[in-house]
Formats: sequence, structure tokens, C-alpha cells
Amino acid sequence: MKEYDVVVIGAGPGGYVAAIRSAQLGLKTALVEKRFLGGVCLNIGCIPSKALLKNADVAHTLRERGKEFGFSFENLELDYSTAYDRSRKVSERLVRGVKFLMKKNDIDVHMGAAKLTAKDTIEVSPEDGEKETLKAKDIIVATGAHTFTIPGVELDGEKIIDYETAILRDELPKSVVIIGGGAIGVEFATIWNAYGVDVTIIEMLETLLPLEDESVGKEIEKAYSKRGIKVMTGSKVQGVEATKKGTKVTVETDDGEETLEADLTLVAIGFKPNSQGLGLEEVGVKLTDKGHIEIDERMATSVDGIWAVGDVTGKLLLAHVASAMGVIAAENIAGVETVTLDYDMMPRAVYGHPQTASFGYTEAEAQEMGYDVSVGEFPFQANGKALGLGDYQGFVKIVSDKKYGEILGAHLVGPDVSELLPELTLAQRFELTTREIARNVHAHPTLTEAIMEAAEAAEGEAIHK
Repeated sequence: MKEYDVVVIGAGPGGYVAAIRSAQLGLKTALVEKRFLGGVCLNIGCIPSKALLKNADVAHTLRERGKEFGFSFENLELDYSTAYDRSRKVSERLVRGVKFLMKKNDIDVHMGAAKLTAKDTIEVSPEDGEKETLKAKDIIVATGAHTFTIPGVELDGEKIIDYETAILRDELPKSVVIIGGGAIGVEFATIWNAYGVDVTIIEMLETLLPLEDESVGKEIEKAYSKRGIKVMTGSKVQGVEATKKGTKVTVETDDGEETLEADLTLVAIGFKPNSQGLGLEEVGVKLTDKGHIEIDERMATSVDGIWAVGDVTGKLLLAHVASAMGVIAAENIAGVETVTLDYDMMPRAVYGHPQTASFGYTEAEAQEMGYDVSVGEFPFQANGKALGLGDYQGFVKIVSDKKYGEILGAHLVGPDVSELLPELTLAQRFELTTREIARNVHAHPTLTEAIMEAAEAAEGEAIHK
């Protein structure tokens, strides 16, 4: 039996970061992973998808915007397999980096499925080889989540697929139906459409990206319509079946039932926590009705010495939030100074085209909470840098409290807006107001000027609007 101060179960962005921070704080640390270092994000999620999106951006420019930029082709050939290969190389490079960090920080890595046999004991079962037992003073569970499908719809891995199968395909379908207008659906729609695939998105709620401010979803729908992506919001999928030619999707709309046929159907409607089969309930760890691990602000579970971070807690299913949670868990275990997280104010981003980025409350949520709301909005079509880039659809929208100028949230659509968000989240965290953002001199021409202009608008002092 090997003994440690901390054993982390799961090597995604929450788990491997928690392991590194634990080791930095002088704790003897081990990491247990069933499948691959880096988790979903580095291997089959956020990282390879961003590589594919970059290729898609280039492909879209070559196919659709030659006249605008002054070039033309007689026989343009786009090889999606090259984009796929590049995405795998990007992923593999980062995974090698995680392996290096484990070695650098003297973290023992145990590959295999983990199960708690006591509140301080873990049994690790590798695919090949004998089981081993690890003992730990503290255990951090960071096992993530997995996709779920519509009741009665069976994923076959060939014609009816999830995001993992989609991201590991090195060839394009001619047509695809995407069920779910959230981040995954929107990003894959961008990728496939850029290569000329006929794409239809079906979303049960009234806008794409339905968890975002309503104005964001409407702007994305407008952009996608221009690109030729069909969007069906307020529509419910009744069934999906594989056919000889591809797939058939039955959809209930306001106008009645409709049947869509396509080569491929991607199901991207949500995630369930990976909390089963770990022995959690047997050792007394409380789970919610949906199977998420209950935690407090320190990341502690109901059992002393067992902690949980990331998607398995259901707090906010984002890699950077998992990493922040992992750091906080490690610091609480070590007894050093740390922080707490306000999950409402965590940054969110979707990397389709145009990008979206947001944090905090929507305008409607702030009003429902009783705030006297001031909204400052500025369009990228009036921003010189965006016009120079030829990428100017979208806006910056800042929601603030009219009385004090307190920033309550921000919602951005446009070029590289994920890179603009930190100015706003930093300002909110350290209690800066819209007036202070407006008075901060921004370099010209930059996309960040749109933030300054939106802040000025919130103060009723817009210059260029």
C-alpha cells in the first residue's frame, strides 16, 4: 500500500491542477486517471476543437471572402483531414506538457479506474496488471462528466454521434443535424459550415445559447443565417433513427411535425456527472438528486478529508472553473490563505464565429433581482479595429447598477471577445465601476475600445454612439 498526503482522482483541468498545487504546497501527491492525462478538455474537448475552429476560420475566408480581400482560386481544395491531424498534434503537445509537469512536481501517476473502499483508501484497477491500493490523508475527486442523450435515442458512433466521435472524425459529412444549440452545437456548426457542410441546428428553447443574455442568442442566430446555417429554435426532437443513407430526425415545431434527413446527427444536449461506481455513497459522500457531489465553498464534501472539484460538482461545467476549484481545494487542504469563488461571476466563452463571452447576470436577471439597471451597449461595426479586420458583427453589452455603477454582468459577441472579457471580470472582482472603465485610456485602434465605449454608454456619456 502506497501512502500519500493527497490523492487526486481524475486528471482533467480540475484534477491535474489540484495535484500540482498540492505538490507545490509540500504535500506528497498522487494522481489517478482512468483514461488519459489532461482529461476531456485537452484530449477531445476544448483544445482540439479550438484548433479545428482556426482551420475553419481560414477555410471560410478562402471559400467565401476572396472578393472582399482581393484573391481568387480556380480550383480551391480544402483537406479536412489536415485540420484533423493538426488538432491531434496540438492536443498531444499539451498532454505531453501535463506529463512533464507531473514529473517536475514529483507527482506519482497511477493509470486505472479508482474506487474508494474507505474514506482514506482508494483501490486502483488498471486495464492491464494487478490492482493497487493507495492511502491518503485527503482525497480530491475530479472525475468530470459525460454526455447524455435524448431518451429513446441511441448513439451508434457512426451516424448518430456525440461530441467525442465528432471531434475524432477525420472526414466531413455532406449534411448534419445538430441537436442542441449550446456551446458544443454552435462550435461544431461553425466548423462544418466553414467547409461547405449543410448544417441544421435544433434547439428546444427560444434562442441559441439559451443560458446567455437573450440578445446574444439572437445575434448568433443572425450571424448563422448569413452563413447559411439553418436554425430551428423552439423545436423539440421527437426521435432520431439511422437509415441506410444516414439519419432521420423527427421534430415538433410550432407549425407541426417535420422530418429532417442528413448524413449525420450530432447529439449535444448536456452532461451527467461521473459520480457513479466510485464508492462515494458507500463512504458517506452526499450527492444531489442529479448525481453531483455536494460541496461547500472550500470544495469539501460531507465526509471529512474528501473534496471535489470541477464538472462532477455541477457548479459550472467549464475547464477554467475546474482549475480554479482545484487550486482552492489544495490550498484549503494545506491550510494556507485562499479565496472563494462566486460562480455567477465566472467568465464563460463560446468559440464559434462570431465568438461570445460573458459573465454575471443578464439584463433580465438583474432586473428580477431588484436592481435599477443601466445598460451600456456598443456595436463592433463602429469599432475601427473590427472594421479593419473585416469582422465586425456583434457588440459589447455591460449591465450595471444605475445608482453606484457596480458591474453586474457583461455580454459580448464579436471578434476574439473571449480575450476582451478579463478586463471586465477583473474590474467586477475588485469593485471598479463603469465610470472607472470609461476613464481608463484604451489604445487605438483596438477591439478593447468597444469595452470603454460600452462603459461610457452605461454612464450616459457615449462618444461614438
